[in-house]
Amino acid sequence: MGDTRRVAALMVAMLLVFAGCTKQVSGTAAPDPAQPPLAISEDGSGVVAGWDSAPAHIEIFTEPQCNHCADLQADFGDQLAYYIRIGQLQVTYRPLTFLDKDGNDHSARVANALFLAAEDGATGDQFQRFVEELWANQDPGGPGPSDDEMAEMAKAAGMSDDVAERIAGGAPAVDVAEMDSTNFGYLFDIDPLRTGTPTVYDLESDKKLDIYDDDWLAKLMQS
Repeated sequence: MGDTRRVAALMVAMLLVFAGCTKQVSGTAAPDPAQPPLAISEDGSGVVAGWDSAPAHIEIFTEPQCNHCADLQADFGDQLAYYIRIGQLQVTYRPLTFLDKDGNDHSARVANALFLAAEDGATGDQFQRFVEELWANQDPGGPGPSDDEMAEMAKAAGMSDDVAERIAGGAPAVDVAEMDSTNFGYLFDIDPLRTGTPTVYDLESDKKLDIYDDDWLAKLMQS
């Protein structure tokens, strides 16, 4: 009889322990600190992928309809994602929209989708993959991808259904005109004579990088 009471008491204790654990883990899960973070820049006009502690920090000025920007992503996108993922590189993307003409909002909508992706939940390397998907599916001079198509690209980049739904909804995430003005001002300061995209700027050495050197990224990561 005593053994039966001890077993019953043990079972009650175990139930209490499990019940207590359930209460402790309730609520929203914290982001995995092992995943590279994603955030909006302090000035509100850029998207920052990667850890602040990364030894290399660059800014990429890019236009969603710029074919040279698409070439940059095709040639170096995978490497950028890798260095972001392993904590060696932080990339701030600064979109511009100067190729939107005659009421076409292609670039503005793509830029807004980038900021929607950065609001919550996505990681830095997923964001880099999303950029690759978007620039690989350009429609220069045309309407560009729909919100639903951009949501599918976000999923292809590994982003969650919640992030994809936010992108599909197309809600405003940034003042595009203010973003464009701010980023163009930075770009003009970097190179007032050849103010164009893509431009990659090394924040550590305070200089514009020669992205037409096939080894520019490897040299950056070795410096």
